[in-house]
Amino acid sequence: MLPLLSHQQTLEPVYLAYLDALEQSEYSGDIDKRYSARLVQATDNSVYQFLPQAVLYPKNQQDIQIALTLAATDAFRSVTFSARGGGTGTNGQSLTHGLILDVSRYMNRVLEVNAEQGWVRVEAGVVKDALNDALRPHGFFFSPDLSTSNRATIGGMINTDASGAGSLVYGKTSDHVLALRSVLIDGSVLDTQPLDAGLLCNPDNVSDNPLGQKLISVVAAVCREKRTQIENQFPKLNRFLTGYDLKHVWNDNLTQFDLSRILTGSEGTLAVITEAKLNLTPLPTERAMVNIKYDSFQSALRHAPSLVAARATVVETVDSKVLNLAREDIVWHSVSDLIQEVPGKVIDGLNMVEFAGDTVEVEQKLASLEAVLTEQISKGECGVLGYQVTQDKPSIEKIYGMRKKAVGLLGATKGRRKPIAFAEDTAVPPEKLADYIMEFRAVLDGHNLQYGMFGHVDAGVLHVRPALDMCDVEDEKLLRVISDQVAALTLKYGGLMWGEHGKGVRGEYGPSVFGDELYGVLQDIKGLFDPDNRLNPGKLVAPKHTGALYYDIDSAKRGKFDRQIPIEVRDAFPDVMNCNGNGLCFNYSSYSPMCPSFKVTGDRVQSPKGRAGLMREWLRLLEAEGVDVNALAKAKPLGLLQRVQNTLNAQRDYDYSHEVMESLKGCLACKACSGQCPVKVDVPKFRAQFFNIYYQRYLRPAKDYLVAGIEDSLPLMAAAPRLTNFAAQNPLSQWVIKKAIGYVDAPALSVPTLKQRLDGHASRGYDLAALQAIPEEARSQFVLVVQDPFNSFYDSGLVLRFIQLIEKLGLKPVLLPYKPNGKPTHIKGFLDKFAKTAQSSADFLNQVHKLGMPMVGIDPALVLCYRDEYREVLGANRGHFEVKLANEWLLNVIKDLPAKAPQDKQYTWFSHCTESTAKPNTANEWTKIFAHFGAKLTAVNLGCCGMAGTYGHEAENLERSKALFEMSWQQTLAKIEQPQVLVSGYSCRSQVKRFAGYKPKHPLEALLELANI
Repeated sequence: MLPLLSHQQTLEPVYLAYLDALEQSEYSGDIDKRYSARLVQATDNSVYQFLPQAVLYPKNQQDIQIALTLAATDAFRSVTFSARGGGTGTNGQSLTHGLILDVSRYMNRVLEVNAEQGWVRVEAGVVKDALNDALRPHGFFFSPDLSTSNRATIGGMINTDASGAGSLVYGKTSDHVLALRSVLIDGSVLDTQPLDAGLLCNPDNVSDNPLGQKLISVVAAVCREKRTQIENQFPKLNRFLTGYDLKHVWNDNLTQFDLSRILTGSEGTLAVITEAKLNLTPLPTERAMVNIKYDSFQSALRHAPSLVAARATVVETVDSKVLNLAREDIVWHSVSDLIQEVPGKVIDGLNMVEFAGDTVEVEQKLASLEAVLTEQISKGECGVLGYQVTQDKPSIEKIYGMRKKAVGLLGATKGRRKPIAFAEDTAVPPEKLADYIMEFRAVLDGHNLQYGMFGHVDAGVLHVRPALDMCDVEDEKLLRVISDQVAALTLKYGGLMWGEHGKGVRGEYGPSVFGDELYGVLQDIKGLFDPDNRLNPGKLVAPKHTGALYYDIDSAKRGKFDRQIPIEVRDAFPDVMNCNGNGLCFNYSSYSPMCPSFKVTGDRVQSPKGRAGLMREWLRLLEAEGVDVNALAKAKPLGLLQRVQNTLNAQRDYDYSHEVMESLKGCLACKACSGQCPVKVDVPKFRAQFFNIYYQRYLRPAKDYLVAGIEDSLPLMAAAPRLTNFAAQNPLSQWVIKKAIGYVDAPALSVPTLKQRLDGHASRGYDLAALQAIPEEARSQFVLVVQDPFNSFYDSGLVLRFIQLIEKLGLKPVLLPYKPNGKPTHIKGFLDKFAKTAQSSADFLNQVHKLGMPMVGIDPALVLCYRDEYREVLGANRGHFEVKLANEWLLNVIKDLPAKAPQDKQYTWFSHCTESTAKPNTANEWTKIFAHFGAKLTAVNLGCCGMAGTYGHEAENLERSKALFEMSWQQTLAKIEQPQVLVSGYSCRSQVKRFAGYKPKHPLEALLELANI
């Protein structure tokens, strides 16, 4: 039996008292004390896990001032804080056991753009790519780049002094900070910007904040006094030493001082940064990328310095491991033409070289490099196998998209050992990189480890991720050994262990890099800003006399908790365990299909990463109770009376399972995560597993039975469609259904029905024996139409027109008998029923499959269910039947048909979420098909429409469903004439009809019109 689960992680009394006091103050933001919210913020993109006391979501700077001012009172001086943005840190940068200050939910505005002077003012929580969206119309961009740019915040970039591709030209974040506004530990506000040295004589000239005056005066004096030691000690690197950047607070001739340089890279240990004024870079007028292919990764590394010498803007490298993982990912369809294979050769390394600037300059550099490469290839030099050039911006962005996804792709490595981040942003002088990497590889090879490599060779930064199993105690010990070895190796080569991502828990290596004297200066600075060590304590440095750092390489890791889950349970829930925290599901863009539930709520609990984390804890707690989850999955539900009693007591008795349910029921089951996530985390899959177990203890809502039974009941309802519609569509019935069942806007059955529309048609009257009697050579003329519940019973006209299109193409359609698909039962977690339905349908379709006639389905979600959920649940019993999507089938058909002359017909295609992520090439396929029929088709990239099967029909989801539709679909539809809109998903067409007021056509209907011209 599923027991009540308690986590035993109650809040410390001082934090409870503090949060109660904060709620009574003028603080206007959110305070989240839920265990689920704390768990989600306990991890980032690293191997560490620190459970915070609670999460604060301030709505503005005043909220942060109120929070810190309250904490400055004697009663709450033990309360600690850590500011957090996108949570993309690779070494626990923002993790804490205190309070999280998450600025990403509300403090994410672009406040002012000054195009004339080339600067922008933003709040700390704005996402980097969102900022560039706002800047693009002005002809500028914020140039420091990073692979997590679609979810990393500007505040996080400032706090880690982030940089990435092109940093040799564009520099680090600190090179672009003009001014900062921060809240200090006492709740006061400090503005920092460059100050002329002469102003420092009078404190009133530098700040109206007394604490700020002291900070500026003392830091300016000590950094001037220690200038010689700083110059001698700090590595001479493009990725200069940050955390704290003592060197650059003064300019080279000591005429200008800027405290912002100390704050930039301080990882929230000195102040909470709330606003930034940043300088901007003009968008280049011309861009060109050269993808150079090599016979080895070492060849790529050793060739890189000559590419930098060719004055490239960017030189990025990936090894064969990353390339091979990319080939297996959804991202590869977008770049395969840009990175073509070299006949007879194996590509084991790739350099991506970009030139950006004015047209003449770029063309000259490109021509020069091409000449050199051509000669090297002809002479067999430098390991160069070939190269490709692309100069259109969309293609260049696709290449960068592949490179940016490399971080997550490594998590998709097979086996228990996964490449992980802990020593992966080392920086050495670029001219020493190849030799350094050879020694680095020798270290890893000495431990018999696999690893992936990629990075910014132009800046001497290469990301190396060794594969370790953090559930293995010995591998956890090995992480410490390797970390120490790499730290020593970087020093040997005059480099840094933290060249790009900040230190996080690696502060223990500070003394060996800074030296004792300068490390003491860092401690003094920390003590000036935060004497009681309450801002992100345990990171970088601690004030003197407060003890050693209490976070280090050996701090608590996720593996410590995961290894408490038995291996056989981990194997039964691979999607739960494989989430590596890369956070791609936090993609800010409303035009991305990735995780609509997170986009519409802004709650990280409502995200794939959040859901996977909550499920891991659920599995751990069940094991702690001695419950075998695999056995529980096969158990029968409790008796009805017991489930009623448990449900009635749910408000009284805490059960952690409720928090998991709250997260999972918000999922739309669109399956965007299973395609978009680099490690293919499939939330709908483990959601169904959880539902199946949860409802053994609790009552299911009535709407679940309605959804699960819809496929079986539709044929009965369709026997009297007008009566059914009258009974279900009148206002009184709709009110009752909404109140009693929680279901709204249910569609009406088609009148006439499909059976009536096809009465007497040759496609009806399926007869297996008659089909088997058809000669083999004639069977290619037949097309078997696989029915689905939604189109056959709610949009029968579409099925009719598909049959007419088949006939128009000179083929013979056969309508197969209706068989339930089972998708609705799987979504609601009726796994036993789904397995029976799937097996029945699979047996039938396998029988038909033997005919050798193509089987084609219309609705993408249902067709793809045959390929995914059927294979998952049935395994080998699924058989080998294949149901094609309409576009897949048409691609083969048009090969034997003459192309129609171009017509003045244009259409815009809107994709279904499941379709666009599981079959990313679908847009290209439809475009090719329409071109063959003489029409132009344009595909638009959008987020979820908000319907997602039955999600949008559930009353509790109506508001979110509408909000999702308004995010990207509504405004895009408004720009397009209604006859030109084509939508392939039934649920998407229903949503357009509901909120836009008209029913769009399916692509098949448009093709029939074109075929009839």
